Amino acid sequence: MADVQDDIIRAKPLGSAPVALSVLDLATVGSGRTARQALTATVEMARLAERRGYHRFWVAEHHSMPGVASSSPAVILAHLAAHTERIRLGSGGVMLPNHAPLVIAEQFGTLEALAPGRVDLGLGRAPGTDGATAAALRRQDRLAEGADDFPQQLAELTRFLDDDFPDGHRFARIHAVPGPIQGRVPGGVQRADRPSIWLLGSSGFSARLAGLLGLPFSFAHHFSSAHTLPALELYRESFRPSDVLDRPYAKIGVQALAADDPKEARRQVLTGAMAMLRLRTGRPGLVPSPEEAESTALGLAEQEFVADWLRNVVFGTPDEVREGLDALAKRTGVDELMITANTHTPETRLRSYELIADAYGLPGGAAGQ
Repeated sequence: MADVQDDIIRAKPLGSAPVALSVLDLATVGSGRTARQALTATVEMARLAERRGYHRFWVAEHHSMPGVASSSPAVILAHLAAHTERIRLGSGGVMLPNHAPLVIAEQFGTLEALAPGRVDLGLGRAPGTDGATAAALRRQDRLAEGADDFPQQLAELTRFLDDDFPDGHRFARIHAVPGPIQGRVPGGVQRADRPSIWLLGSSGFSARLAGLLGLPFSFAHHFSSAHTLPALELYRESFRPSDVLDRPYAKIGVQALAADDPKEARRQVLTGAMAMLRLRTGRPGLVPSPEEAESTALGLAEQEFVADWLRNVVFGTPDEVREGLDALAKRTGVDELMITANTHTPETRLRSYELIADAYGLPGGAAGQ
């Protein structure tokens, strides 16, 4: 049933990678650094990812977090579109209950016009922040209602993107622009292409919905690993072929960091663990330096949190990271791995993506130039 969309969504592995590899970036801000530096580094990472054969580069929506500068995915993606040529760009994701569907259709229709045929619209139903901030974003306090309405919001967004509300619908005469309407009015020549919609999740709700709608699914293994296998199984069991996909396509986010020295790799991933500990205990801040992370005294419960967090990170030498990613791909049976890392400096992440690409023999390395 699916044709063009299926071909656009599916990615082929390169080099010796077991599945396609992609990158998720949060534009993290380390202590002593600015948001401008973080966002400039995000551009560098997108260009490196494109050069080294990573398939997608996504950014995620977060709010009220000093250490994360990616509060406006559409703005960042427009900037990335101007600095890249081929790599697919997308949101991982846009938290749909925070926004009116028409606004997202307009934003991502604009992105599709700027970067035709390479825009992914990943959607989540969580707020991407705490309850008070979510209430400020949505201008109402009934936050659960926004999550419960997610299927309806998704359906509305899809109709705006396709411009196919039925006659008599209250939105039938409203059009998302840029969009298909511009190819149907007199003199119109615009193609009816639109961004590829993905559903994101960290539990079973979006997994089942993605399966029922025949959409690609991306699971947040990088912070919800205990639910990865059940969610993927639910997605595959629920899947119904659609005009988008004829069979399931699943991707997971994975924390991974490679370094020349395994001890240095651990020092670097500890900074991300400490940033997450502070966030989870109501003390969000900038990503600490390795020295600060190592010198911080922790209570027993905090030590257990950090240890649990690090167990879910694939880190070490390039060969160790490759082995860990291979094992994860085999265990989960996914079609794509999206690598992310939360470190104090972007240079650490840039080096890691280069080392991982080298470990798999991806194009663009020194050996292939």
